[in-house]
Amino acid sequence: MKKEVYLTILFDYYGELFTEKQQNYFKDYYHANLSLSEISENNNVSRNAVHKQIKSIETKLYFYEKKLKLYQKDLLLKEIISIETDNKIKKDLEKVINM
Repeated sequence: MKKEVYLTILFDYYGELFTEKQQNYFKDYYHANLSLSEISENNNVSRNAVHKQIKSIETKLYFYEKKLKLYQKDLLLKEIISIETDNKIKKDLEKVINM
C-alpha cells in the first residue's frame, strides 16, 4: 500500500488526537494536495515549520497504530465477518466495527 494512502487511513482513526492546526496541515497536505509552501503561505508560518509538523504527525500516526492497532483490528474483524456464517455473530461484529 502506498505510504500516502496508509497515512490517510491512519489519520481517519487517530486524527482527532492531533491539534486543530496539525489536522489542518495534514488535510491540506494529504487531502487537498497542497505543497508545503502553499500551506505555509496560507498559515503565515515557515515552510520548515509545516514540514516539521507533517513529519511529526506521520511519526505519531505510525506510533499510534503500532501500539493500538486499530486499523489492523478493523481489517481482521472485516475478514472474520466475510467468512463467518452465523448472521448473529456477523451483526455483533459489525456493531463493534461501527462503534
